Amino acid sequence: MAAVDIRDNLLGISWVDSSWIPILNSGSVLDYFSERSNPFYDRTCNNEVVKMQRLTLEHLNQMVGVEYILLHAQEPILFIIRKQQRQSPTQVIPLADYYIIAGVIYQAPDLGSVINSRVLTAVHGIQSAFDEAMSYCRYHPSKGYWWHFKDHEEQDKVKPKVKRKEEPSSIFQRQRVDALLLDLRQKFPPKFVQQKSGEKPVPVDQTKKEAEPLPETVKSEEKETTKNVQQTVGTKGPPEKRMRLHCIFLSIKIESYCENKG
Repeated sequence: MAAVDIRDNLLGISWVDSSWIPILNSGSVLDYFSERSNPFYDRTCNNEVVKMQRLTLEHLNQMVGVEYILLHAQEPILFIIRKQQRQSPTQVIPLADYYIIAGVIYQAPDLGSVINSRVLTAVHGIQSAFDEAMSYCRYHPSKGYWWHFKDHEEQDKVKPKVKRKEEPSSIFQRQRVDALLLDLRQKFPPKFVQQKSGEKPVPVDQTKKEAEPLPETVKSEEKETTKNVQQTVGTKGPPEKRMRLHCIFLSIKIESYCENKG
């Protein structure tokens, strides 16, 4: 079975007999090629018949069948031998070409073999590129598809990780705190009021005795102030600024509640 496989595909093998290399020339190259251990040589050819009958190579033109001829010679390094099918003294069909370089015999590939080899090489390269590209592809149901390359991992290891600044509280937490503070203010109203920052707190009863503005004017001012503060609190801004605005809003509501209570 091994011999059959070798004969089926002779493009991947070579043959050499080192004892012939020093004496290779145009006259002896066909004898060198017709060695019985040469896998490229067909022993049923006309050359073997001429050799057994001790005739000259000129008799090959009068025969019909497979024969070998010296097609080109560039002594002492290169020789080209052609295998052909002779049908008449003037008509032959080329079957294969063999080239001998420094005594080593190779079979020249035909055009179909060359195209087939080039196509297979190109397809293999494209398939390898697709396989490598698919190895970098990632998928997650929540994110979809993305590329994950190895150089990105190295860059992430080199770069220092920056921690994200977290907000001190969420909107839900701030709303719940505001509701609890309002509930506490209603249950336990303040007994002292600090009218200005830095001043000593004054009892609520004393502040009521002082001159009070007109109720309608006070109420309109309170509504406008409350409305402005609510609009300011509703706008987007830094967490610290929003907390300060909430405190101002609560103090205004507490003062208005105390005055109305009195």
